[in-house]
Amino acid sequence: MTQIIQSLAEISSRYDALFVDLWGCLHNGVTAYPDAVKAMQTYRAGGGAVVLVTNSPKPRKGVAEQLGSFGVPEDAYDAIATSGDSARAAMYRGVVGDKVYFMGEPERDAGFFEPMEVIDDPVEITRVPLDQATGIVCCGPFDPMADPAENRADFLYAKQKGMKLLCANPDIVVDRGDVREWCAGALARLYTEMGGESLYFGKPHPPIYDLARRRLAALGRDVNEAEILAIGDGIGTDIAGAMGENLDALFITGGLAAAETTGTDGLDKEKLEAFLAREEASPTYTISHLR
Repeated sequence: MTQIIQSLAEISSRYDALFVDLWGCLHNGVTAYPDAVKAMQTYRAGGGAVVLVTNSPKPRKGVAEQLGSFGVPEDAYDAIATSGDSARAAMYRGVVGDKVYFMGEPERDAGFFEPMEVIDDPVEITRVPLDQATGIVCCGPFDPMADPAENRADFLYAKQKGMKLLCANPDIVVDRGDVREWCAGALARLYTEMGGESLYFGKPHPPIYDLARRRLAALGRDVNEAEILAIGDGIGTDIAGAMGENLDALFITGGLAAAETTGTDGLDKEKLEAFLAREEASPTYTISHLR
């Protein structure tokens, strides 16, 4: 059974590095969580390395800028690994062809198509209408509040044409403040259910963990797998991914799973046990909020 803790400091000395989720852990999509920021600063001051591992479709530069606007200071982390960067690398290697139908918010997701110098001989990508596309690049829904099923007609056409869908953010939903929104993962799930092929690069899938390890190595850190702790609030992304990578995990219940795990007096142990059993998840530790 998972060990319930009250603060990261209770266990942090066991680990040399943290792979930390953002949304629901360090911020709520609007503003930073001060206690979580303080916990990261304290951990780093003690010699630990913090790699932010996020399913954001943004490049790491865009995530860093966003974190600053939310009030997360640069001294709260060492490096950033994004699903967007992992997916962009695959796109520029041609996994969905050279003519792509783009799904997302053009202004918010513009950074996805910035050049990547680390890719040798990248494919020249052109954004085109669906009927001219060789594949789909999905950073998110056009309208995050709309039912993903509204895309069924387009997805049926794409499936019939044998297009692959590159999913830049495997999250199904996210809470922006108090509002729950659909993410790219919901669209990729629908496409897969319809018989299409979706390609994933964020949590819980291996590519983003490979990128996170490379980010850690670039810091000059040679860290044993047993000395890495993954932290997140997504049971099907952060925790499932950590389990798949054989990493210890700290589950944050106050994020996406708050309704399923919280009682009138805070974290409810019986609700937590039922939730973890239902999800077939076994995080090493559990805490209500990162602090």
